[in-house]
Amino acid sequence: MIRAPEAVKIKEIIDETPTIKTFKFDTDIDAKPGEFLMIWHSTDEKPMSISNIGDGELSVSVKNIGEFTSKLHQLKVGDMIGVRGSYGNGFKTDFKGKKLLVIGGGVGMAPVTGLTRQLIKDNDVDVLLAATTKDELLFLDELEKLDVNLHPCTDDGSYGFKGFASDCLTSLLEDRTYDYAFVCGPEIMMIGIFNILEDANIPADYSLERYMKCALGVCGQCCVDNTGWRICVEGPVFDSEQIKLIEEFGKYRRDASGVKY
Repeated sequence: MIRAPEAVKIKEIIDETPTIKTFKFDTDIDAKPGEFLMIWHSTDEKPMSISNIGDGELSVSVKNIGEFTSKLHQLKVGDMIGVRGSYGNGFKTDFKGKKLLVIGGGVGMAPVTGLTRQLIKDNDVDVLLAATTKDELLFLDELEKLDVNLHPCTDDGSYGFKGFASDCLTSLLEDRTYDYAFVCGPEIMMIGIFNILEDANIPADYSLERYMKCALGVCGQCCVDNTGWRICVEGPVFDSEQIKLIEEFGKYRRDASGVKY
């Protein structure tokens, strides 16, 4: 369970968007879509979603949003980082011959991209890729090369559908439906998506984010009200029926000291 950390060398860094970089490294960690890693650098350690799972290789895609991620973005190929994991409960993947919908908002596209690569082997997959503007559409070029029906969406209309992800989803559901969906992005986006999918009777998996310290389910920092489920163990992925029981979903979360905000 503890999964001793290892030092890995960064083999490739890709500038995905003006704010997001992908870091690739070799490892024998056996990861599944939706699980996460604890990444250590300098004096701190943070959870990061796995964006690509290859043969003996993993990737994390990181948005520069604070001190830790800023330092990570300054690293070069050949630099070392600490990695432990993988942890958590991932996405359901046992689908065959189904019509599936993958929804990713901003850097939330990272954990569902690896999932998409796996799902397209046996299913018909639509991808709703959302961001504030075209430059922030994560993995746009890569997704255009995959066997998916891609629906890009930007808040400002600079590329694809103009509007929020929820608006684009409403438009899609006017003439189609899905057997199952997978969602990751800002929680304010996901609550809107959840309500629309529920009204359409489409079950889904949702990947949640909370402040984590141990990733082992010991510290309780990432517990959610009122189930007490730990995002690092019972999550980060929950299905529709579980989401209904998480009282704080789309309403609030807690900071490092446990205070609601």
